Amino acid sequence: NFGAEVKRRIMLGTYVLSAGYYDAYYATAQRTRASIAHDFEAVFQEVDVLFTPTSPTPAFPLGERVFDPVAMYLSDVFTVTANLAGIPGISVPIGTVDELPLGGQLLGPWWGESKLIAAAGAIEASYEDNT
Repeated sequence: NFGAEVKRRIMLGTYVLSAGYYDAYYATAQRTRASIAHDFEAVFQEVDVLFTPTSPTPAFPLGERVFDPVAMYLSDVFTVTANLAGIPGISVPIGTVDELPLGGQLLGPWWGESKLIAAAGAIEASYEDNT
């Protein structure tokens, strides 16, 4: 049994891929995705990794159910870019707010997983040393 959020995302995907909306949404999305991937490729000519927040807010409290679909989508806003660009990303703990965890996200170039894992390990070790 899928939860409400999974069902909502499946329905949205089905709608966007339906025959009448293919050109309006899917084809445009594919062009946008290619442009985003190209932009990231250019950035990684200058830097090894990028660091961003994982989410704009701390994690939701354990067991709390969020019934606001907009809040759920907004919690993904920073992780979507890696998916759209098709690049690897990894999230690491970087602190807490009101005892709720905060995550930082490292993004790297295609086939750059070893650099990401090394950077994530250094950040995680630093975080653990300071807690």
